[in-house]
Amino acid sequence: MKIHEYQAKEILRRYGVAVPDGRVTGNAAEVAGLYKELGGGIVAIKSQIHAGGRGKGIVYDGEHPKTATKIQDGGVKVAKNEADAVNYGTNLVGNYLHTIQTGDIAKKVMKIYLEKGTDIGREFYLSILVDRAVCKPIIMYSTEGGMDIEEVAHKTPEKIFRLEVEPAIGLQPWQAREILFNLGAPAESMKQGADFLLKLWNAYYGEDAAMLEINPLVLTKTNQIIALDCKFTFDDNAMYRHPDAAKLHDPSEEDPLELKAAEFNLNYVRLDGNVGCMVNGAGLAMATMDIIKLAGEFPANFLDVGGGANATTVANGFRIILGDPNVKAIFINVFGGIVQCDRVANGIIQAAKDVNIHVPLVVRLKGTNADIAKEILAKSGLKILVADELKDGAEKVADAIRIGK
Repeated sequence: MKIHEYQAKEILRRYGVAVPDGRVTGNAAEVAGLYKELGGGIVAIKSQIHAGGRGKGIVYDGEHPKTATKIQDGGVKVAKNEADAVNYGTNLVGNYLHTIQTGDIAKKVMKIYLEKGTDIGREFYLSILVDRAVCKPIIMYSTEGGMDIEEVAHKTPEKIFRLEVEPAIGLQPWQAREILFNLGAPAESMKQGADFLLKLWNAYYGEDAAMLEINPLVLTKTNQIIALDCKFTFDDNAMYRHPDAAKLHDPSEEDPLELKAAEFNLNYVRLDGNVGCMVNGAGLAMATMDIIKLAGEFPANFLDVGGGANATTVANGFRIILGDPNVKAIFINVFGGIVQCDRVANGIIQAAKDVNIHVPLVVRLKGTNADIAKEILAKSGLKILVADELKDGAEKVADAIRIGK
Protein backbone atom coordinates (compact mmCIF):
# COMPACT_ATOMS: atom_id res chain seq x y z
CA MET A 1 0.00 0.00 0.00
CA LYS A 2 1.41 3.36 -1.04
CA ILE A 3 0.98 6.48 1.05
CA HIS A 4 1.56 10.18 0.43
CA GLU A 5 4.73 12.07 1.26
CA TYR A 6 3.15 13.99 4.14
CA GLN A 7 1.93 10.71 5.67
CA ALA A 8 5.34 9.09 5.24
CA LYS A 9 7.01 12.01 6.98
CA GLU A 10 4.62 11.72 9.91
CA ILE A 11 5.82 8.13 10.29
CA LEU A 12 9.46 9.25 10.11
CA ARG A 13 8.81 11.90 12.77
CA ARG A 14 7.43 9.20 15.10
CA TYR A 15 10.75 7.38 14.82
CA GLY A 16 12.77 10.55 15.39
CA VAL A 17 13.99 10.88 11.79
CA ALA A 18 14.89 14.47 10.89
CA VAL A 19 12.46 16.00 8.36
CA PRO A 20 11.57 19.63 7.61
CA ASP A 21 8.52 21.20 9.21
CA GLY A 22 5.43 20.98 7.01
CA ARG A 23 1.65 21.42 6.73
CA VAL A 24 -0.90 19.66 4.52
CA THR A 25 -4.14 21.02 3.07
CA GLY A 26 -6.73 20.27 0.45
CA ASN A 27 -8.04 23.84 0.41
CA ALA A 28 -6.18 26.53 -1.53
CA ALA A 29 -7.77 29.18 0.69
CA GLU A 30 -5.71 27.88 3.62
CA VAL A 31 -2.35 28.28 1.89
CA ALA A 32 -1.69 31.85 3.06
CA GLY A 33 -2.29 30.95 6.70
CA LEU A 34 -0.15 27.82 6.53
CA TYR A 35 2.63 29.75 4.83
CA LYS A 36 2.67 32.15 7.79
CA GLU A 37 2.60 29.23 10.27
CA LEU A 38 5.82 27.97 8.69
CA GLY A 39 7.42 31.35 9.29
CA GLY A 40 7.36 32.61 5.70
CA GLY A 41 10.49 32.84 3.59
CA ILE A 42 11.29 29.92 1.28
CA VAL A 43 8.52 27.30 1.32
CA ALA A 44 8.10 24.34 -1.04
CA ILE A 45 4.59 23.71 -2.35
CA LYS A 46 4.31 19.99 -3.15
CA SER A 47 1.47 18.19 -4.90
CA GLN A 48 0.50 14.95 -3.17
CA ILE A 49 -0.09 12.16 -5.68
CA HIS A 50 1.14 8.57 -5.87
CA ALA A 51 3.61 9.10 -8.70
CA GLY A 52 7.21 10.09 -9.12
CA GLY A 53 8.56 12.90 -11.28
CA ARG A 54 6.30 15.51 -9.70
CA GLY A 55 8.84 18.30 -10.03
CA LYS A 56 9.20 17.74 -13.77
CA GLY A 57 5.47 17.20 -14.33
CA ILE A 58 2.94 19.52 -15.96
CA VAL A 59 -0.30 20.73 -14.36
CA TYR A 60 -3.47 20.76 -16.51
CA ASP A 61 -7.09 21.70 -15.92
CA GLY A 62 -8.23 18.21 -17.02
CA GLU A 63 -7.05 14.61 -16.80
CA HIS A 64 -6.34 14.23 -20.52
CA PRO A 65 -3.21 16.26 -21.40
CA LYS A 66 -3.93 16.17 -25.13
CA THR A 67 -7.21 18.05 -24.73
CA ALA A 68 -6.69 19.94 -21.45
CA THR A 69 -5.22 23.40 -20.93
CA LYS A 70 -1.80 23.72 -19.34
CA ILE A 71 -1.80 25.55 -15.99
CA GLN A 72 1.86 25.48 -14.98
CA ASP A 73 5.10 23.53 -15.23
CA GLY A 74 5.97 21.45 -12.20
CA GLY A 75 3.98 19.83 -9.43
CA VAL A 76 6.58 20.92 -6.87
CA LYS A 77 7.25 24.66 -6.71
CA VAL A 78 9.40 26.86 -4.48
CA ALA A 79 7.60 29.91 -3.12
CA LYS A 80 9.71 32.86 -2.07
CA ASN A 81 6.82 34.87 -0.66
CA GLU A 82 3.17 34.54 0.32
CA ALA A 83 1.89 35.59 -3.11
CA ASP A 84 3.92 32.83 -4.77
CA ALA A 85 2.64 30.25 -2.27
CA VAL A 86 -0.99 31.22 -2.86
CA ASN A 87 -0.53 31.22 -6.63
CA TYR A 88 1.14 27.79 -6.73
CA GLY A 89 -1.33 26.34 -4.25
CA THR A 90 -4.30 27.59 -6.27
CA ASN A 91 -2.82 26.18 -9.48
CA LEU A 92 -2.29 22.77 -7.91
CA VAL A 93 -5.32 22.00 -5.76
CA GLY A 94 -8.15 20.56 -7.84
CA ASN A 95 -6.15 20.46 -11.07
CA TYR A 96 -4.37 17.51 -12.69
CA LEU A 97 -0.67 16.64 -12.64
CA HIS A 98 0.85 14.62 -15.46
CA THR A 99 4.26 13.03 -14.85
CA ILE A 100 6.41 10.38 -16.46
CA GLN A 101 4.76 7.84 -14.12
CA THR A 102 1.08 8.71 -14.48
CA GLY A 103 0.61 7.15 -17.93
CA ASP A 104 -1.69 8.68 -20.51
CA ILE A 105 -3.87 10.51 -18.02
CA ALA A 106 -3.02 13.03 -15.32
CA LYS A 107 -3.81 12.56 -11.63
CA LYS A 108 -6.02 14.99 -9.77
CA VAL A 109 -4.24 16.85 -6.98
CA MET A 110 -6.47 16.58 -3.93
CA LYS A 111 -3.92 17.79 -1.39
CA ILE A 112 -0.72 19.81 -1.27
CA TYR A 113 2.08 19.82 1.28
CA LEU A 114 3.74 23.06 2.33
CA GLU A 115 7.25 22.46 3.64
CA LYS A 116 9.72 24.85 5.22
CA GLY A 117 12.66 25.56 2.94
CA THR A 118 15.99 23.83 3.55
CA ASP A 119 19.45 25.31 3.09
CA ILE A 120 20.78 22.51 0.87
CA GLY A 121 24.48 21.76 0.76
CA ARG A 122 24.46 18.42 -1.11
CA GLU A 123 21.87 15.94 -2.29
CA PHE A 124 22.09 12.14 -2.02
CA TYR A 125 19.84 9.18 -2.82
CA LEU A 126 18.93 6.38 -0.40
CA SER A 127 16.36 3.60 -0.36
CA ILE A 128 15.68 0.48 1.69
CA LEU A 129 13.96 -2.50 0.09
CA VAL A 130 14.14 -6.30 -0.08
CA ASP A 131 16.48 -7.94 -2.55
CA ARG A 132 14.88 -11.32 -3.23
CA ALA A 133 18.06 -12.61 -4.84
CA VAL A 134 19.88 -12.49 -1.50
CA CYS A 135 16.73 -12.79 0.67
CA LYS A 136 17.71 -9.74 2.71
CA PRO A 137 16.87 -6.06 2.96
CA ILE A 138 19.37 -3.88 1.17
CA ILE A 139 20.19 -0.20 1.43
CA MET A 140 20.86 1.29 -1.97
CA TYR A 141 22.43 4.72 -1.97
CA SER A 142 24.19 7.16 -4.27
CA THR A 143 25.91 10.53 -4.34
CA GLU A 144 23.58 11.46 -7.23
CA GLY A 145 20.54 12.61 -5.27
CA GLY A 146 17.57 14.40 -6.79
CA MET A 147 17.80 12.38 -10.01
CA ASP A 148 15.91 9.33 -11.25
CA ILE A 149 17.85 6.38 -9.88
CA GLU A 150 17.17 4.49 -13.13
CA GLU A 151 19.02 7.19 -15.04
CA VAL A 152 21.94 7.01 -12.63
CA ALA A 153 22.03 3.21 -12.94
CA HIS A 154 22.08 3.52 -16.72
CA LYS A 155 24.67 6.26 -17.10
CA THR A 156 26.90 5.95 -14.03
CA PRO A 157 26.27 2.59 -12.31
CA GLU A 158 29.53 2.90 -10.40
CA LYS A 159 27.94 5.70 -8.36
CA ILE A 160 25.36 3.35 -6.83
CA PHE A 161 26.31 1.53 -3.61
CA ARG A 162 24.53 -1.47 -2.08
CA LEU A 163 24.61 -2.63 1.52
CA GLU A 164 23.03 -5.88 2.67
CA VAL A 165 21.45 -5.77 6.12
CA GLU A 166 21.13 -8.91 8.22
CA PRO A 167 17.48 -8.79 9.31
CA ALA A 168 18.16 -10.67 12.56
CA ILE A 169 20.33 -7.84 13.91
CA GLY A 170 19.33 -4.86 11.75
CA LEU A 171 21.47 -1.97 10.58
CA GLN A 172 24.60 -1.58 12.70
CA PRO A 173 26.27 1.74 13.64
CA TRP A 174 29.43 0.85 11.72
CA GLN A 175 27.31 0.23 8.60
CA ALA A 176 25.63 3.61 9.00
CA ARG A 177 29.07 5.24 9.19
CA GLU A 178 30.17 3.29 6.10
CA ILE A 179 27.22 4.69 4.16
CA LEU A 180 28.10 8.25 5.17
CA PHE A 181 31.76 7.69 4.34
CA ASN A 182 30.90 6.41 0.84
CA LEU A 183 28.65 9.40 0.30
CA GLY A 184 31.51 11.72 1.20
CA ALA A 185 29.74 13.25 4.17
CA PRO A 186 31.96 15.50 6.33
CA ALA A 187 33.18 14.39 9.75
CA GLU A 188 30.95 17.01 11.40
CA SER A 189 27.84 15.16 10.20
CA MET A 190 28.90 11.61 11.16
CA LYS A 191 27.30 11.41 14.61
CA GLN A 192 23.97 12.97 13.64
CA GLY A 193 23.97 11.23 10.25
CA ALA A 194 24.56 7.77 11.74
CA ASP A 195 21.76 8.36 14.25
CA PHE A 196 19.52 9.49 11.35
CA LEU A 197 20.21 6.29 9.36
CA LEU A 198 19.63 4.00 12.35
CA LYS A 199 16.27 5.66 13.05
CA LEU A 200 15.39 5.44 9.36
CA TRP A 201 16.06 1.68 9.47
CA ASN A 202 13.87 1.42 12.58
CA ALA A 203 11.03 3.11 10.69
CA TYR A 204 11.43 0.74 7.74
CA TYR A 205 11.64 -2.38 9.88
CA GLY A 206 9.13 -1.33 12.54
CA GLU A 207 6.41 -0.50 10.02
CA ASP A 208 7.01 -3.58 7.81
CA ALA A 209 7.69 -1.38 4.80
CA ALA A 210 8.13 -2.91 1.38
CA MET A 211 10.09 0.14 0.25
CA LEU A 212 11.33 3.36 1.80
CA GLU A 213 12.98 5.87 -0.52
CA ILE A 214 14.56 9.21 0.37
CA ASN A 215 15.33 11.27 -2.73
CA PRO A 216 16.88 13.62 -2.08
CA LEU A 217 18.58 12.80 1.18
CA VAL A 218 20.08 16.18 2.02
CA LEU A 219 23.22 17.37 3.75
CA THR A 220 22.47 20.92 4.85
CA LYS A 221 25.01 23.71 4.88
CA THR A 222 25.16 23.26 8.66
CA ASN A 223 26.18 19.60 8.12
CA GLN A 224 22.87 18.04 9.16
CA ILE A 225 21.37 15.01 7.37
CA ILE A 226 17.61 15.31 6.72
CA ALA A 227 14.96 13.63 4.55
CA LEU A 228 13.73 16.16 2.03
CA ASP A 229 11.37 13.74 0.30
CA CYS A 230 10.01 10.31 1.19
CA LYS A 231 8.23 7.52 -0.65
CA PHE A 232 6.86 4.81 1.62
CA THR A 233 5.10 1.57 0.70
CA PHE A 234 3.67 -0.85 3.25
CA ASP A 235 4.02 -4.59 2.72
CA ASP A 236 0.41 -5.69 2.17
CA ASN A 237 1.20 -9.11 3.65
CA ALA A 238 2.04 -7.49 6.99
CA MET A 239 -0.88 -5.06 7.19
CA TYR A 240 -2.59 -7.23 9.82
CA ARG A 241 0.16 -6.13 12.20
CA HIS A 242 -0.60 -2.46 11.51
CA PRO A 243 -4.38 -2.00 11.63
CA ASP A 244 -4.01 1.77 12.13
CA ALA A 245 -2.13 2.06 8.84
CA ALA A 246 -5.29 1.20 6.88
CA LYS A 247 -6.60 4.73 7.46
CA LEU A 248 -3.64 6.08 5.48
CA HIS A 249 -4.99 4.48 2.30
CA ASP A 250 -6.23 7.06 -0.22
CA PRO A 251 -8.85 5.48 -2.51
CA SER A 252 -8.79 8.54 -4.79
CA GLU A 253 -5.29 7.49 -5.89
CA GLU A 254 -6.50 4.07 -7.03
CA ASP A 255 -8.14 3.19 -10.32
CA PRO A 256 -11.92 2.92 -9.60
CA LEU A 257 -12.15 -0.28 -11.63
CA GLU A 258 -9.29 -1.86 -9.70
CA LEU A 259 -10.99 -0.92 -6.43
CA LYS A 260 -14.24 -2.47 -7.64
CA ALA A 261 -12.42 -5.62 -8.74
CA ALA A 262 -10.87 -5.91 -5.28
CA GLU A 263 -14.39 -5.93 -3.80
CA PHE A 264 -15.17 -8.94 -6.03
CA ASN A 265 -11.84 -10.63 -5.12
CA LEU A 266 -10.70 -10.41 -8.74
CA ASN A 267 -7.06 -9.97 -9.73
CA TYR A 268 -7.43 -7.02 -12.10
CA VAL A 269 -4.95 -4.49 -13.46
CA ARG A 270 -6.11 -1.86 -15.93
CA LEU A 271 -4.01 -1.31 -19.04
CA ASP A 272 -4.36 1.05 -22.00
CA GLY A 273 -5.47 -1.35 -24.77
CA ASN A 274 -8.83 -2.19 -26.34
CA VAL A 275 -9.32 -5.94 -25.74
CA GLY A 276 -10.84 -6.93 -22.42
CA CYS A 277 -9.27 -10.17 -21.17
CA MET A 278 -10.85 -12.69 -18.77
CA VAL A 279 -8.58 -15.64 -18.05
CA ASN A 280 -8.05 -18.22 -15.30
CA GLY A 281 -4.44 -18.35 -14.17
CA ALA A 282 -1.79 -15.66 -14.16
CA GLY A 283 0.51 -17.42 -16.61
CA LEU A 284 -2.28 -18.02 -19.11
CA ALA A 285 -3.35 -14.40 -18.67
CA MET A 286 0.13 -13.17 -19.58
CA ALA A 287 0.28 -15.47 -22.62
CA THR A 288 -3.17 -14.25 -23.70
CA MET A 289 -2.08 -10.62 -23.54
CA ASP A 290 1.04 -11.42 -25.55
CA ILE A 291 -0.83 -13.18 -28.34
CA ILE A 292 -3.41 -10.37 -28.55
CA LYS A 293 -0.53 -8.00 -29.29
CA LEU A 294 0.81 -10.42 -31.92
CA ALA A 295 -2.63 -10.34 -33.53
CA GLY A 296 -2.36 -6.56 -33.90
CA GLU A 297 -4.43 -5.30 -30.97
CA PHE A 298 -3.67 -4.47 -27.33
CA PRO A 299 -4.94 -5.86 -24.01
CA ALA A 300 -7.08 -3.50 -21.96
CA ASN A 301 -6.47 -5.34 -18.72
CA PHE A 302 -5.02 -8.23 -16.81
CA LEU A 303 -7.88 -10.19 -15.22
CA ASP A 304 -7.33 -13.54 -13.53
CA VAL A 305 -10.64 -15.00 -12.31
CA GLY A 306 -8.89 -17.94 -10.64
CA GLY A 307 -9.74 -21.61 -10.69
CA GLY A 308 -13.42 -21.38 -9.84
CA ALA A 309 -14.89 -19.42 -12.73
CA ASN A 310 -18.69 -19.49 -12.19
CA ALA A 311 -21.62 -17.35 -13.33
CA THR A 312 -21.13 -14.80 -10.53
CA THR A 313 -17.39 -14.52 -11.11
CA VAL A 314 -17.81 -14.13 -14.86
CA ALA A 315 -20.62 -11.57 -14.47
CA ASN A 316 -18.50 -9.49 -12.12
CA GLY A 317 -15.62 -9.79 -14.57
CA PHE A 318 -17.86 -8.52 -17.38
CA ARG A 319 -18.92 -5.54 -15.26
CA ILE A 320 -15.31 -4.59 -14.50
CA ILE A 321 -14.13 -5.01 -18.09
CA LEU A 322 -17.07 -3.08 -19.57
CA GLY A 323 -16.48 -0.27 -17.11
CA ASP A 324 -13.46 0.65 -19.25
CA PRO A 325 -14.72 2.74 -22.20
CA ASN A 326 -11.64 1.76 -24.24
CA VAL A 327 -12.75 -1.88 -24.46
CA LYS A 328 -13.93 -2.75 -27.98
CA ALA A 329 -14.09 -6.55 -27.59
CA ILE A 330 -13.78 -9.22 -24.89
CA PHE A 331 -11.70 -12.39 -25.04
CA ILE A 332 -12.45 -15.15 -22.51
CA ASN A 333 -9.69 -17.75 -22.39
CA VAL A 334 -10.20 -20.50 -19.80
CA PHE A 335 -8.37 -23.77 -19.30
CA GLY A 336 -10.62 -26.39 -17.72
CA GLY A 337 -8.37 -28.11 -15.24
CA ILE A 338 -9.75 -27.42 -11.78
CA VAL A 339 -13.08 -26.29 -13.24
CA GLN A 340 -14.89 -28.15 -16.03
CA CYS A 341 -15.38 -26.24 -19.29
CA ASP A 342 -19.13 -27.03 -19.54
CA ARG A 343 -19.68 -25.36 -16.16
CA VAL A 344 -17.72 -22.32 -17.34
CA ALA A 345 -19.80 -22.22 -20.56
CA ASN A 346 -23.05 -22.23 -18.60
CA GLY A 347 -21.61 -19.54 -16.34
CA ILE A 348 -20.72 -17.40 -19.35
CA ILE A 349 -24.24 -17.76 -20.80
CA GLN A 350 -25.88 -16.85 -17.50
CA ALA A 351 -23.53 -13.90 -16.98
CA ALA A 352 -24.11 -12.66 -20.54
CA LYS A 353 -27.84 -12.59 -19.81
CA ASP A 354 -27.31 -10.65 -16.59
CA VAL A 355 -24.90 -8.08 -18.06
CA ASN A 356 -25.47 -6.00 -21.18
CA ILE A 357 -22.50 -6.95 -23.36
CA HIS A 358 -22.38 -4.40 -26.17
CA VAL A 359 -19.04 -5.47 -27.68
CA PRO A 360 -17.98 -8.63 -29.56
CA LEU A 361 -17.34 -11.61 -27.28
CA VAL A 362 -14.83 -14.33 -28.16
CA VAL A 363 -14.60 -17.47 -26.01
CA ARG A 364 -11.94 -20.14 -26.05
CA LEU A 365 -12.36 -23.05 -23.61
CA LYS A 366 -9.83 -25.84 -23.46
CA GLY A 367 -9.56 -28.84 -21.18
CA THR A 368 -12.10 -31.02 -19.40
CA ASN A 369 -15.43 -31.23 -21.30
CA ALA A 370 -14.28 -28.62 -23.82
CA ASP A 371 -16.32 -30.24 -26.64
CA ILE A 372 -19.48 -30.19 -24.51
CA ALA A 373 -18.81 -26.55 -23.65
CA LYS A 374 -18.42 -25.63 -27.29
CA GLU A 375 -21.79 -27.20 -28.07
CA ILE A 376 -23.45 -25.38 -25.17
CA LEU A 377 -22.15 -22.03 -26.42
CA ALA A 378 -23.22 -22.79 -30.01
CA LYS A 379 -26.80 -23.53 -28.89
CA SER A 380 -27.06 -20.56 -26.53
CA GLY A 381 -28.48 -18.20 -29.15
CA LEU A 382 -26.04 -15.52 -27.99
CA LYS A 383 -23.61 -13.71 -30.25
CA ILE A 384 -20.53 -15.53 -29.08
CA LEU A 385 -17.55 -16.26 -31.32
CA VAL A 386 -16.10 -19.62 -30.29
CA ALA A 387 -12.37 -20.21 -30.83
CA ASP A 388 -10.57 -23.55 -30.87
CA GLU A 389 -7.03 -22.42 -30.11
CA LEU A 390 -5.36 -19.44 -28.46
CA LYS A 391 -4.07 -17.96 -31.70
CA ASP A 392 -7.48 -18.48 -33.32
CA GLY A 393 -9.15 -16.61 -30.46
CA ALA A 394 -6.77 -13.67 -30.63
CA GLU A 395 -7.26 -13.35 -34.37
CA LYS A 396 -11.05 -13.49 -34.00
CA VAL A 397 -10.92 -10.68 -31.43
CA ALA A 398 -8.66 -8.55 -33.63
CA ASP A 399 -10.89 -9.14 -36.70
CA ALA A 400 -14.01 -8.22 -34.71
CA ILE A 401 -12.45 -4.91 -33.64
CA ARG A 402 -11.35 -4.09 -37.19
CA ILE A 403 -14.86 -4.82 -38.53
CA GLY A 404 -16.31 -2.59 -35.83
CA LYS A 405 -14.03 0.24 -36.87
